[in-house]
Amino acid sequence: MQGKKILLAVTGSIAAYKAAYLTRLLLKAGAEVQVLMTEAATAFISPLTLSTLSKKRVFTQVSSEQEWNSHVELGLWADAMIVAPATANTLARLAHGICDNMVAAVYLSARCPVFFAPAMDLEMWRHPTTCTNVEKLKSFGNHFIPVGFGELASGLTGEGRMAEPEEILTCLDHFFQKEIDLTGKKALVTAGPTYEPIDPVRFIGNHSSGKMGVAIAGELARRGAQVTLVLGPSRLSAVHPLVTTVRVTTAEQMHKAATACFSSMDIAVLAAAVADYRPTITASEKIKKSETALSITLEKTPDIAATLGKMKKAGQFIAGFALETNDELKNARDKLEKKNFDFIVLNSLRDKGAGFHLDTNKITILFRDNKRKDFELKSKLAVAVDIVDEIAAALKKL
Repeated sequence: MQGKKILLAVTGSIAAYKAAYLTRLLLKAGAEVQVLMTEAATAFISPLTLSTLSKKRVFTQVSSEQEWNSHVELGLWADAMIVAPATANTLARLAHGICDNMVAAVYLSARCPVFFAPAMDLEMWRHPTTCTNVEKLKSFGNHFIPVGFGELASGLTGEGRMAEPEEILTCLDHFFQKEIDLTGKKALVTAGPTYEPIDPVRFIGNHSSGKMGVAIAGELARRGAQVTLVLGPSRLSAVHPLVTTVRVTTAEQMHKAATACFSSMDIAVLAAAVADYRPTITASEKIKKSETALSITLEKTPDIAATLGKMKKAGQFIAGFALETNDELKNARDKLEKKNFDFIVLNSLRDKGAGFHLDTNKITILFRDNKRKDFELKSKLAVAVDIVDEIAAALKKL
């Protein structure tokens, strides 16, 4: 936590009184704290109290008659944002992008990880609307700190209490420790489709957007790795300074780029949807439409996964991907063995919310010891975290 810049957003719950203690704990841990409050929160705890503790002015409004407070600058300033307590009202507003207060404006501008510590009564916490809003916010890649069980403001006993300040601090501390667990490592990530030209106009390709691979490259870099992203045709880009992007079009180009740097890598994540076949002959001019059928002879493209699997040395780790439509487990396990992967990430087009161009994915990771780990449907950013967690854990065993 030393030197971390933390936005603490306080909303209108009786649990707002805990924000004072949380502010002190964050400061004692070495963090710099900037407090934001909704108007409703000021009825439960004074901005003066939190300003005195944080030694910074507390922001409650985006603008007033005297000045404008830049929510964009605050969102870019922070290393993490914590909404604690997060009321049912705030969860609903942020899940649906309703931007009518300082907390919502900063949340929508934040480029940092965002943590939510909900606080509300038992029935409110259980209500389908709240459950839906929580899942929606999770799907955006936000982090939820579990509610506690105990006596509630209503006098009832059950789930809904905001996590204690010590628990929130521990959650953040673990997050930032994990954030640097790949420092010093070098990683190769392949992502996106490949396009195999038929003529100057047409090509053989697939629907891959590159979202999953770009998310993995970003997560590896965020945790300290120096990443080479070999990216097929895609509108996406990885903006992290530790990511170097090599843009390619064909499987042959991706093969050359990947094999050229693999020997110096500690990690390889082969997330690209590489075309298996290409035209044997590429026409130099556009093929004109005719009355007869058109036949195109195809040949295999270079097998990037098999090449890197054969090149793999002790201490190197390779994670592969398998997108299947039938016999998913069998096909993925066969690929795991044939390509010499350390584990393979399986997703099926049969699973709703998984597949190309979507912002979500549902995966199963298969390991060489016949173990498997199944994950629920999540945002691709959250899936990237899960995959990199497993890579980091595996590297410790090599």
